[in-house]
Amino acid sequence: MFEKLELVRMAQAMARHAGARTDVIARNVANSDTPGYRARDLPDFESYAEGKTGLRGTRAGHLRSAAAVAAEPVPVGIMGTASPNGNSVSLEEEMVKAVSARQQHEMALSIYQSSSRLIRTSLGRSS
Repeated sequence: MFEKLELVRMAQAMARHAGARTDVIARNVANSDTPGYRARDLPDFESYAEGKTGLRGTRAGHLRSAAAVAAEPVPVGIMGTASPNGNSVSLEEEMVKAVSARQQHEMALSIYQSSSRLIRTSLGRSS
């Protein structure tokens, strides 16, 4: 029932994006000592939601779905200097990204809960 509402679909997509970004961040932190490892990140949710993620498939067998394209981590440009072994992971930056992903997930959950409460109230089912 809720899946037909655009706001709910957007909140679910935002939560999936935050979860996928958390996974990428965890991989970056796990590889923080791996020589030559380049930090990766996902495109912002805004670009994913606006459809700026590249080619889109129009049916299941055509190219890849937009969700699959948006879920692919891409190398992040080295902001500062890489470590002597060529690793570009900054634990401080990863912590900031982790907090941002957590806030994004909490916002998606809040939107979903609020819309659920609103729909239940409008149907006369307050629980």
